[in-house]
Amino acid sequence: MNIYVSNLSFNTASESLQELFAEYGEVTSAKIITDRETGRSRGFGFVEMSDDSHGENAIEELNDTDFEGKTINVNVARPRTERSNGGYNNNRGGGYGGYNRDRY
Repeated sequence: MNIYVSNLSFNTASESLQELFAEYGEVTSAKIITDRETGRSRGFGFVEMSDDSHGENAIEELNDTDFEGKTINVNVARPRTERSNGGYNNNRGGGYGGYNRDRY
């Protein structure tokens, strides 16, 4: 089971997140998401647990609890959606590089 954890302290390390969830069952991975450019925590992460029932129990027990000075939100992670154009809306029309094609 993949679990999304948000509102983490910017000082939280992947190891401490893993330790927190290990109290509820086997943790196969724990990762704090960091900013690509600065390497700083973005305040959320993902925990993967090998057993769904242990994961559900961890979600129920840890959601809205204090961890390292912050009230964390813990939910089932939703599958990542693909963004074909990097999240930008390219449906603006035009697209001829500034040239008026009717003239040629």
